Amino acid sequence: MENQLVWKEEFNLGVEVIDKEHQRLFSIINKLFELRDEEQKSRTACQEGIKFFKEHAIKHFADEEKYMELISYENLNMHKRIHKGFREKTLPALEWELRDEDYSPEAMNHFLAVCAGWLIGHTLTEDRAITGEKISKWEDLLPEEELEAVKRVIEKLVYQMFQLKAEAISETYGGERFGNGVYYRLIYGREQDDEKWEIILVFDEKILINTVGKLMGLHSEKLDFLLINAARYTAGQFVWNVMKHFPVMELYEVQEETLLTYEQFQEVFENKKPQISLLFHTEEGYFSYCVVAPHRFQNSIGTPLQVDNEITEIEKYLANRKRSSKPKILIVDDSVTIREGMKRLLSEQYEVAVAQSGVVAIRAITLDKPDLVLLDYEMPICDGRHLLEMLQSEKEFADISVIFLTSKDDQESVRKVLALKPDGYLLKYLKPVEIKKRIDEYFQRKKLKEMV
Repeated sequence: MENQLVWKEEFNLGVEVIDKEHQRLFSIINKLFELRDEEQKSRTACQEGIKFFKEHAIKHFADEEKYMELISYENLNMHKRIHKGFREKTLPALEWELRDEDYSPEAMNHFLAVCAGWLIGHTLTEDRAITGEKISKWEDLLPEEELEAVKRVIEKLVYQMFQLKAEAISETYGGERFGNGVYYRLIYGREQDDEKWEIILVFDEKILINTVGKLMGLHSEKLDFLLINAARYTAGQFVWNVMKHFPVMELYEVQEETLLTYEQFQEVFENKKPQISLLFHTEEGYFSYCVVAPHRFQNSIGTPLQVDNEITEIEKYLANRKRSSKPKILIVDDSVTIREGMKRLLSEQYEVAVAQSGVVAIRAITLDKPDLVLLDYEMPICDGRHLLEMLQSEKEFADISVIFLTSKDDQESVRKVLALKPDGYLLKYLKPVEIKKRIDEYFQRKKLKEMV
């Protein structure tokens, strides 16, 4: 069977009655996977199977809440609200979609992905608290301790949910691309005002395929509709379990979720300046956790995912995410005017990223190796010369082409630049069309060399 949820030891809570019910829910979902693939009796069987899953899930919620009452579980009301949300919002929306789509394979995949993602996320996070793992609110922490607390919570959750050791490698992540990523955005709010929490969680694609896919029993070599839906709901559980450490978050609920393009993701950093922007590394790749909170939410970025557009938008998202065959250029300059001007000039023909300093450039190059670096010679802290020397000294990056982009044209400055043996030298005061022409010619020469 291609897709089967596998019960893992880390899913056990040590409470026999609850563990057995969780295993039963896993078994029902697996049966629905089988029924989905039996075309002759798929619809009728699936209808009955879904009804059975719903009834069993609701019974399980009641049993779980009864057990929590018996042990005087302090967060019972929050747990009840989570159950109620799945019971009264998520399941009815999924059932409506199934009927509207006439139990199509796409709608069935969506239903199964959501249920699998929610069940695993809920089991590995909220349900663990039943066994005594407490939520440590941050209200008693000093401001300077808050970021460390966020890091610790995330690292713990990543290990709990994905069995991965996560290491925070940047506390000032600036939105640099790390290969092919999935940009998942959640908006939390309250009905009584327009003040929002905006959270963006970015996964390296291979984390979703290798880690989330394995966790879900979804055997895939590429990111597909089923996997991304399961990952969305697991990610939603992950984000909520981080966010509920904020004392005020009990008053908020998810109002919008969106999948962003990389360009839309960059807008967050340019226009909203995230208060928390962390980058983590695991053995499976990178992910980031970014928070803009709280703020006045005005314009939505991207198309919100709703029942009536979800399948269409995710398929569109996946289609648009096919890795670009365009050469990748990283523009490194401390002038925002130069960065944005060069980006506009080159974006139609090339895949362009920007960095405002040598330090950020190093991180950007490490995360997603470019084909060419357009490098300003004069920058604070780590200038162009130092950056080029570092690249040339690292075997992994020594083959990256570097063209200096500078305003210095006096003989001494030119001599210093050329002594570093860059792949080219461009003056900023050249006309944009001339700069573009020379970069095009560089790639043409490079292509001819590769063909020889």
